[in-house]
Amino acid sequence: MKKLSLTLLIVAGAMALSSCRGYNRMVEKQEAVTSQWGNVQNAYQRRGDLIPNLVNTVKGYAEHEQETFTQVTEARAKATQMVVDPENLTEEALKEYQQAQNQISQALGRLLLIQENYPELKANQNFLALQDELAGTENRISVERNRFNEMVRDYNAYIRKFPQVIYAGWFKFKPKAYFEAVAEAQTAPEVKF
Repeated sequence: MKKLSLTLLIVAGAMALSSCRGYNRMVEKQEAVTSQWGNVQNAYQRRGDLIPNLVNTVKGYAEHEQETFTQVTEARAKATQMVVDPENLTEEALKEYQQAQNQISQALGRLLLIQENYPELKANQNFLALQDELAGTENRISVERNRFNEMVRDYNAYIRKFPQVIYAGWFKFKPKAYFEAVAEAQTAPEVKF
């Protein structure tokens, strides 16, 4: 009887130790996702901070392009007001955030096309520097989003494995959403000569 009690005690202790380790790893992975989400937001914020300088530079050359300036400014305002809590990275919340960021991308694309009509703007050093900064920022956004998706994949896979799936349910660890490509990215652009 004592051997059975001792065996049960050892098994219970091992299970408790395993659950503590599993819980701690889930916390670490969840924190990695949260931290990487902060990096994504920082990259988007950097882009948002560049937009007023870019708009003001272009305005100096192309004042009658007011509609484009308004679209860029409104898209930036909407996107910078959007806040997604890292604890609530649901698919719906992330899609809404991504949609606001895509509106900025589209508006910026229209703003950058203005340069084609203004040769003196194309040669302006300030505009060229801002354009380079923006291109670098877009690359950073892409890198940070990819890293975020890697962290989310690691976290989601971990909480779905046995025995963590049990502990994840007990301690309310929920899967996180991924950044996904916009629908337009699925279709190759048509090029005409």
